[in-house]
Amino acid sequence: MSASEISLIIGGESRSAASAFERLNPITGAVATRAAAASVEDAIAAVDAAKAAFPAWSQTGPNARRALLMKAADALDARVDDFINAMMAEIGATEGWARFNLMLSSSMVREAAALTTQIGGEVIPSDKPGCIAMAIREPAGVVLSMAPWNAPIILATRAIAVPLACGNSVVLKASEQCPRTHGLIVQAFVEAGLTGGIVNLITNAPQDAADVVGAMIDHPAVRRVNFTGSTPVGRIIAKRCAEHLKPVVLELGGKAPLIVLEDADLDEAVKAAAFGAFMNQGQICMSTERIIVVEAIADAFAEKFQAKVGTMAVGDPREGKTPLGAVVDSKTVSHVRTLIDDALAAGAIQLNGGEANGVLMPAHVIDRVTPQMKLFRDESFGPVVGIVRARDEAHAIELANDTEYGLSASVFTRDTARGLRVARQIQSGICHVNGPTVHDEAQMPFGGVKASGYGKFGGRAGIDSFTELRWITMETQPGHYPI
Repeated sequence: MSASEISLIIGGESRSAASAFERLNPITGAVATRAAAASVEDAIAAVDAAKAAFPAWSQTGPNARRALLMKAADALDARVDDFINAMMAEIGATEGWARFNLMLSSSMVREAAALTTQIGGEVIPSDKPGCIAMAIREPAGVVLSMAPWNAPIILATRAIAVPLACGNSVVLKASEQCPRTHGLIVQAFVEAGLTGGIVNLITNAPQDAADVVGAMIDHPAVRRVNFTGSTPVGRIIAKRCAEHLKPVVLELGGKAPLIVLEDADLDEAVKAAAFGAFMNQGQICMSTERIIVVEAIADAFAEKFQAKVGTMAVGDPREGKTPLGAVVDSKTVSHVRTLIDDALAAGAIQLNGGEANGVLMPAHVIDRVTPQMKLFRDESFGPVVGIVRARDEAHAIELANDTEYGLSASVFTRDTARGLRVARQIQSGICHVNGPTVHDEAQMPFGGVKASGYGKFGGRAGIDSFTELRWITMETQPGHYPI
């Protein structure tokens, strides 16, 4: 696999396709990557290869799986320069964001390696004399994994590491926006020794995505599907999986609220909100999209937050001189601008912002956002955050829950018991007290509720998602039956 020409990886071998597609650099417009455009036949071949590899891999001992996964983590780390170059070229990422992606990703692989001996079961007391009843977790089969572009190393690695640790074989369908970045991941796993179809790579042209993905979901050998991406696409995938009664793990959109109560440490809340709203230009599923501030301290918070964001300049990520870099494409700029214009027309006030220079869009802070505005409801996935004013704690919780999404949230208060009480009332899969909405660790159960999806990645929760729980009994005494 070269830096500019990405092949499919099927059965541990590089394979070309009948055609190719190009991913353009969002900043320069030059070709960043040329990748194989898989056909439906290629996709089926990848699943067939994973199916063929599954029996031997599923029977591989836990320590052997652990050793190979540890080698894969080292192989990822060894490609740091390649990953930085790929992420900067394909999605306009900053070097810092690329390095963080790789650091967390290799941690995820090492955490998955540690799980191989934790895939346990239990003996359950039986009412039947002489019956030994066991609950046993076993690998599910072939796992189809789909990851997006925004945190490309983290999310693709997460999609395959725990499934592999559990003894499943995997097909990774790369994002059309970062095929080189995702290809480097599979290359590292294969070179570490996960060969012969244990992990496979499919890249496809954007116009072929529906057919390619549909063919793999329909394949009888695929027993688990996981998808990280937008809620509209997640709904399509969930419906397709439902037709085959195939379990799917979905991590979808978000509209994360950060609540600031009247007794909060405003300086800490400002720092966390700025990081949560604008890290990676707000292109994170956990990004802070709504800052819900109790009216009593709203003006003081807004003043401090405006000053903080005013120091966060945007610039060319290739130069590495500014905290904010490029968004992924011009459509993001247009979408964010539409949300801002709608809010301003309805009476909101802009505290920070300015005109975008191509895909270099400054951080925008919009105050006095209300539930009637699109900015309150629609995921922006860009460098904008709204400040929403609440009457009191109860109103703040009501506003936080007034959304179809439920991935991440946070609440700031000096009273930690109060913070926990509020956190328990917020409808989200993740909530942090006195911390930012953007927070991820390899060993944590990561996932959302409502339109943010269902199922969990990470840690022991990931074992539940990617194994079958079976009940097996063994009789030790002669049977006695009524007929």
